[in-house]
Formats: sequence, structure tokens, C-alpha cells
Amino acid sequence: MSSLRTEYEFTLPRGYVDDDGGVHRKGVMRLATARDELAPLRDPTVSGPDDPRLTILVLTRVITRLGQVELINSYVIEGLFAVDLAFLQDFYGVINFGNQEEFEALIAAQEQTALVGTAPAAPAAPAAPAQDAAPAADSPSEPADGGGAPASPAFSGPPDPGADRPNLRRSVEELPRRSS
Repeated sequence: MSSLRTEYEFTLPRGYVDDDGGVHRKGVMRLATARDELAPLRDPTVSGPDDPRLTILVLTRVITRLGQVELINSYVIEGLFAVDLAFLQDFYGVINFGNQEEFEALIAAQEQTALVGTAPAAPAAPAAPAQDAAPAADSPSEPADGGGAPASPAFSGPPDPGADRPNLRRSVEELPRRSS
């Protein structure tokens, strides 16, 4: 009898910096339910299914742990660096809609990438499923596993011969400006 894996550990490329200057990179995301995607549409601050705020609200529902942060809310998600938000969107897509091969490619791509201003990523231990029980407290000795590539396997853009990892992100999503 096999069990369904419902939680996945990740490591943010840069990390969330809290009000005290602490950096939180390791976290856990659970699989989304239909309610996780529908409930934020009822939020009065969301204008429709294409509203960028929808992403923020969905992520607040499915991220169950982020370092030592006690409450994951929209303030925390809005405080992420752009690369971390993009990573979480990609990670969400892979764990909810991708396959094992795409998940492993995402992990491998992140391990091979070092961002400006960060130390090179250490090789991660094999991904172990997080338990469905209450998550344990985040500790600095947890293995790093997570990635930074999107869940769009159909995209086959022009190859970048100088890149060590595939560039699967098509473009940066821009937020529309709201008139006052």
C-alpha cells in the first residue's frame, strides 16, 4: 500500500528577511485543495482570477512552514524577494500539476544555481516526504531541497548555450498599475 505525499520541503533562493533581520529559507508547502484556489477569489481585495494578489493569498494557504516564522500571512509573502516569489510559484506548479521528473529537475536546477549575493547552493540530500502529521520545528540542520524553475514542460524556448540549467521561465509577470 503506497501513501500519498502531500507535503514538500523547499529552500528559497534568497530567503525571507523578517523584521529582526533573520533570514528564513527552509519551508514546507502542502498540496493545494480546490478550496485553497477558490476561497481567495471571495476576498474583497481580489478583482478576479487574473489578479496578481490571488497568488499571494493562495501561497499563504499552502505554505505550512517557513523557517522560524510563526504565522505565514500575506505580509510575509509580500515581503519575499521577487526571485523567492517566482520560485514558490514554480514550486507550487510542479508539486500540484507536475510529475516526479519535473520535481527532480526543479531541485537539480536550484542546486546548480548561485544567485548574486548568496553562497553557492550545497548539494541537497535526497528529497524525503514531509509527514502529514504536524510539522516539526524548522532547524538549521535540515537538508536543502527545493528549486527555481517553472512547471511549464511544454515551453521549448531557444537554448542558452552558456547556461548550466534550462531557462524555462518565459517572462517576468508585470503587475498593472492601479489609478488612484
